[in-house]
Amino acid sequence: MKAMVMRAHGDVEVLAMAELPDPAAGPGGVVVRVRAVALNHLDLWVRRGWPGLKVPMPHLLGADVAGVVAEVGPGAEGIRAGDEVILNPGVSCGRCEECLGGRDNLCRHYGILGEHLPGGYAELVRCPAANVLPKPPGLSFEEAACLPLVFLTAWHALVARAGLRAGETVLVHAAGSGVGSAAVQVAKLLGARVIATAGSDEKCAKALELGADHAIPYEKEDFLAAVKSLTARRGVDVVLEHTGKSTWERSLLSLVSGGRLVTVGATSGHDAVTDLRHVFYRQLSVLGSTMGSKGDLFQVLRFVAEGRLRPVLDRALPLSAAGRAQELLSRREQFGKIVLVP
Repeated sequence: MKAMVMRAHGDVEVLAMAELPDPAAGPGGVVVRVRAVALNHLDLWVRRGWPGLKVPMPHLLGADVAGVVAEVGPGAEGIRAGDEVILNPGVSCGRCEECLGGRDNLCRHYGILGEHLPGGYAELVRCPAANVLPKPPGLSFEEAACLPLVFLTAWHALVARAGLRAGETVLVHAAGSGVGSAAVQVAKLLGARVIATAGSDEKCAKALELGADHAIPYEKEDFLAAVKSLTARRGVDVVLEHTGKSTWERSLLSLVSGGRLVTVGATSGHDAVTDLRHVFYRQLSVLGSTMGSKGDLFQVLRFVAEGRLRPVLDRALPLSAAGRAQELLSRREQFGKIVLVP
């Protein structure tokens, strides 16, 4: 098969097209012919590498896959060759207490396609049968690839971790990102008032189109001052944080006393400063969230099928343009998701 591989960590120059052996489904596994694979910041982090990350080379990035089942291994029940599917990017053992309790994203052996396992930057990808779900009807493969990781992340963070309720106010950072554009929609679905931030007036306008009640162009306005003004100095009940260092302190200050901050990433840096006096005196909750359970994605897809959540596709590029696509993502020149087509 043709694939975009990385043979070392580094800049986009480490990405190159290559020919690799086709994967085999094996017991309990499925091979999917990739029709589209969406980018995530995870692709950038894995490509660059970090201390302690051990990735067998050559490595295939790409967590979000939509395609057609090409091969079904022994024991993979209920799946047939030719099925149009999307893949849940989170892979777990399926046998431990956490997995059997519906908390598979807490499994000690949890991994993500494109990080711990070969991903979808290729014509074919192998995954466990438990990770295969039907592609929502009416969506193109490019649109379907925009769904799994970001909607799974936003759903689990806002529903399971933050417990966002109807009538509450939530601050969603970087609404132009994949997670941000998903979180705006999930929060509105839950009946919340949504204040979004985005990097430009154009992105703010798109955030409003997605359902945000207010949008703050953070490069021109201090989002903390804007939040205080929009809430009559009360603050918000929940902050969805995924930018990290550049917004962390002001995110905590944006919360009402007793508010909840849920963090799912740190694209601007992980070494944020926390004034603990605000946390204990104002009784704030700081919650971590990574991905979501396999069951979470079923709930998301039901709302997608009903038209109440929708993928946000910025553009589709050929797999050979993966380096350019990653540079666009790194510079935040997209709104929603960039997708590669093998």
